[in-house]
Amino acid sequence: MFETTVRDGVCRLARPNTRWLSTGHDGGECRAPAAYNCTVPTGWERTDLSTYVDDRLADAGFDAPGPTLLTGVDQRHARRARLGPVEAVATAGVTNPARLPVDHNPERRDGDGTLTSVAEADHAGTVNVVVGTTRSLAAGALPNLLTVAAEAKAATLLELVGVPGTTTDAVVAACDPTGDPAKFSGSATPVGAAARACVRDAVAASLRSRHPDGEYEASSGVVTDDRATVTAVASDD
Repeated sequence: MFETTVRDGVCRLARPNTRWLSTGHDGGECRAPAAYNCTVPTGWERTDLSTYVDDRLADAGFDAPGPTLLTGVDQRHARRARLGPVEAVATAGVTNPARLPVDHNPERRDGDGTLTSVAEADHAGTVNVVVGTTRSLAAGALPNLLTVAAEAKAATLLELVGVPGTTTDAVVAACDPTGDPAKFSGSATPVGAAARACVRDAVAASLRSRHPDGEYEASSGVVTDDRATVTAVASDD
């Protein structure tokens, strides 16, 4: 699916005339010849993201436009997985987990037992996933592929780390508009099933690359333990 090039901490995933749908800072749907995953330095605090991205891509010698994700994970830990008509590339860091307890627990604590709030999180982790298919997806199938990828990412992290994600995760979904048409991309379809496997295996491999001993330490993060008011949906019957 992608021709990958890593230079100066930037990974370019190139494929001509590709449809992309991104949840990153410059998110939305577009057609472009490439997407990027860019590693930011430790202590990075820039807020002018578009200017920063433009400068980083130019410094790396990449001039093609495309959606760009940012991460604190070094690109040497990027892993790609291929199955059937799908490929996924992932970088996984989990130092800033976003926990979502189902059972009520009033305490919000990070990995070392101290209370943590959104304001205290330093966003040092990030799990970025780019998933693409050689099929031409229908209008609703590309957003659904993004949803399938996000679900697979969350399921993988829950199994391996015990959290569904971090405070800064992002996903890009892509398809080839000249490929064989595919009306659906759900988990039971060939595209969706392959995407689930690719995302799972790429995320798991990236985590193993960064943490070969299987130990994951959280330096910050959030816990969503507020409780919403739940009522039945009104019916005219």
